[in-house]
Amino acid sequence: MSDQKTVTPDAEGIAAAAKAAAKKGPPPVHLWNPPFCGDLDIRIARDGTWFYLGTPIGRKPLVKLFSSILKLEDGKYFLVTPVEKVGIEVEDAPFVAVDFTAEGDGEQRKITFLTNVDDTATAGPDHPIRVELDAESGEPSPYIHIRRGLEALIDRKSFYRLVDIGETQTHEEEEWFGLRSEGTFFPVILASALHG
Repeated sequence: MSDQKTVTPDAEGIAAAAKAAAKKGPPPVHLWNPPFCGDLDIRIARDGTWFYLGTPIGRKPLVKLFSSILKLEDGKYFLVTPVEKVGIEVEDAPFVAVDFTAEGDGEQRKITFLTNVDDTATAGPDHPIRVELDAESGEPSPYIHIRRGLEALIDRKSFYRLVDIGETQTHEEEEWFGLRSEGTFFPVILASALHG
């Protein structure tokens, strides 16, 4: 008979381990490969709200702490610590870009996004913008890469503001409407679809 106890993962234990790891700077989750300990009833809704056991997590510091130990592996989302890994549900993207600033023009423009958990990312080669169009409605869902494969859904008000600073450029032999940041052009929609 084994002396090892089976420990059921819980949010409090994960939070305590994350807090301990965060004391030394951003947790290096990309270096951690702990054993899978099961799923935890945590869900991130499309609007960026985190739920635990069906109830919204109202404490932003706790949400930020959890978001700092989020990892994406093989299309699945996990909270990881040096000693355990638990699966969580993410409805769309784990973050929401709730605002941005744009500095400069043309090739010199920099668009820097702020997420609901206070991460920032400047669109460019390391932080690309991509847009998915809904097959049925044609509604765009724009995303920006934040870190280690994790993306933020760009919220509607920010997307409408981005459209105001967009430009048209030839991309893959077609005219596209898109955004430029850090010298990189990100196609959003075919120019013909804008006028069609």
